Amino acid sequence: MRRALGLLLTTSAAVGAVVLLRRRARSAPLRADLYFADGSMLSLDERAPELDGLMRAARAALGATR
Repeated sequence: MRRALGLLLTTSAAVGAVVLLRRRARSAPLRADLYFADGSMLSLDERAPELDGLMRAARAALGATR
């Protein structure tokens, strides 16, 4: 009985963690950080018009690897 209760609590905690992480991932703002060879960095947030094209290219590249 005690073992079953422990298993139930562990499983419930794992499911809750997955639900929280998925919600956080969906609500996270879209952003891309670009690092250059000279050490500089450019950060594009969801308001940058260039981000749409960059994200399309990134999704296509990820899709090609699957």
